[in-house]
Amino acid sequence: MPQASARPSPPKVDLKPLGTYNTGAFDEGGSEIVAYDAKRFRAFSVNAQAGTVDVLDISNPSSPEKVGTLATPGANSVAVQGGTIAVAEQATDKTDRGTVALFDPATLKLVKRLDAGALPDMVTLTDDGRWALVANEGEPEGYCDGQTDPQGSVSVIDLRKGAARATARTASFTQYDGKEAALRKAGIRIFGPGASASQDLEPEYVTVDRKNRTAYVTLQENNALAVVDIRSAKVKKLLPLGLKDHSRRGQGLDPSDDDGGPKIGTWPVKGMYLPDSIASYTARKSTYLVTANEGDARDWDCFAEEVRVKDDSVVLDPSRFADPDSLKEDENLGRLNITTTSPRNKAGQVTQLQAFGARSVTIRDAAGRLVWDSGDRLERLTSMIRPEFFNADHSENGSADTRSDNKGPEPEGLDIGAIHGRTYAFVGLERNSGIAVADVTDPRRSSLVGYGINRDDTGDPEAGTAGDLGPEGVHFVAAKDSPNRKPLLLVGNEISGTTTVWQVSLRH
Repeated sequence: MPQASARPSPPKVDLKPLGTYNTGAFDEGGSEIVAYDAKRFRAFSVNAQAGTVDVLDISNPSSPEKVGTLATPGANSVAVQGGTIAVAEQATDKTDRGTVALFDPATLKLVKRLDAGALPDMVTLTDDGRWALVANEGEPEGYCDGQTDPQGSVSVIDLRKGAARATARTASFTQYDGKEAALRKAGIRIFGPGASASQDLEPEYVTVDRKNRTAYVTLQENNALAVVDIRSAKVKKLLPLGLKDHSRRGQGLDPSDDDGGPKIGTWPVKGMYLPDSIASYTARKSTYLVTANEGDARDWDCFAEEVRVKDDSVVLDPSRFADPDSLKEDENLGRLNITTTSPRNKAGQVTQLQAFGARSVTIRDAAGRLVWDSGDRLERLTSMIRPEFFNADHSENGSADTRSDNKGPEPEGLDIGAIHGRTYAFVGLERNSGIAVADVTDPRRSSLVGYGINRDDTGDPEAGTAGDLGPEGVHFVAAKDSPNRKPLLLVGNEISGTTTVWQVSLRH
């Protein structure tokens, strides 16, 4: 009998930089979040340094040209859909309520400005342009006596009657105040000193399901997701994300910046996913959520949660860890940053090492259940392709391996796109500055299929000759919406202050 043919490999994805707009601002947030107006072939890039959104004509993708600006003091994020540009703007004092500015894409004129919550950090528009969702992060001023810790929230803006008549409501977390112990027991991190649940929960990024009825919000520091009903502007539930077991084969990491280079292996460490960006898509009529598991630590006045494993305050429980003294050596786990909230026994000994971020891309179902994780493949991929940038810092060349002790490549920006019937996730790796591509068509059999990097190790980052550094915002442009009728990827690079247009192509 003839043998069944092997399952075909998904097409590989090539990324080629076409053109770049350079603000000339190094490490000043000159280019962050990006959005796109398909009708006018315009890209919008948040320029935090200038307090504007730069408007770029990319009708020639090889030569992006600045054609205007939006006056948006405190801008953190921008989104474009239909007849609306929405910009999230933080207040001068970040603990005060921020705003969302609505602009006309045709005239670039301000239509309306609405109040949001404290520190509006991300805005998205539903596919039908009827709603805008804003993640109000509500970071604290600090945790010292007299310092302010505002509530986190999600603003729901109703655009059904047009931008000029838009109204805003707030989906808050006050219903969880007084239930902090139950949330912790469920696996949701509530740990700011003296903070209530509504103060401690910090929305980071928002995605919306295909029916435009439900929003999923990353609560990065809390290692959780919030599920928001859009029409009622109510938080329906919180979903804990659990921990990644780095002791399992294929789930390892390189935990040291003092071990002589890439050394990815299994270690008795649990990774907190702590996702930054999130995107959603539909496969087999079900909603799936894709997250970039960057990791983040709280470091404020009167409270800082990062500590190295070798620190004297970290005493390892010998019943849980074999040879604790060896683990605390610099070339092993000694240099790894973990949270001070890692579990301890009654004697104060650490029983579980919890590190920041999972160094991966994850797919979950709509209930928050883990479907697929890229494991240690991002670190393995970047160690093989351009190893001079393996776990490097984004502001300094010659810095390979220096971030291994602290979140590794830091997957941060993320977008989803379809090409020739397959679905891909495009992920910006903040520290080494590469872009990874995963084929997520079949959520449970996803795989990494592409990688690109536009960084020059012979250049000088401060002089602007080292290429793209620190991808912050990633936006996919489908071929039907592209000026050259080919799929594109727009990337805003925070450290280099550049916005780059990439060509996306498939090869079998």
